[in-house]
Amino acid sequence: MANAKSLFLGMAVGGVVSATVTLLSTPSSGKKFRNQMKDRTLELKKMLLSLKQDGLRLKQQIQETSQEGVALIKELTQDMKKSVTEWKKTVEPHQKNIHQYLEQIESSLKDLEDKVKKQ
Repeated sequence: MANAKSLFLGMAVGGVVSATVTLLSTPSSGKKFRNQMKDRTLELKKMLLSLKQDGLRLKQQIQETSQEGVALIKELTQDMKKSVTEWKKTVEPHQKNIHQYLEQIESSLKDLEDKVKKQ
């Protein structure tokens, strides 16, 4: 946020300086000069007000987006936990069978190795 304030401040100061230099470097009457200064000051005020409003809208939009993101992540986390729990329930009954099957495969491989060594 500090960077945004610095940017806006830099733009405002740069605008004022450039407007002043332009006005002072061009020949014109006092009345015309004052009117030009008044017009440019109003334009600058309008621009700064517009920048401020845009900044506030951006801030609000960022807040809303972050809140939606938090809600979405929370929902996603809950869905993932539910999926993992359901997967565990599905796999658990078969886990013992898988373990027995793996033991049988190991035993068969060991027997095969012993037969190969004997020959």
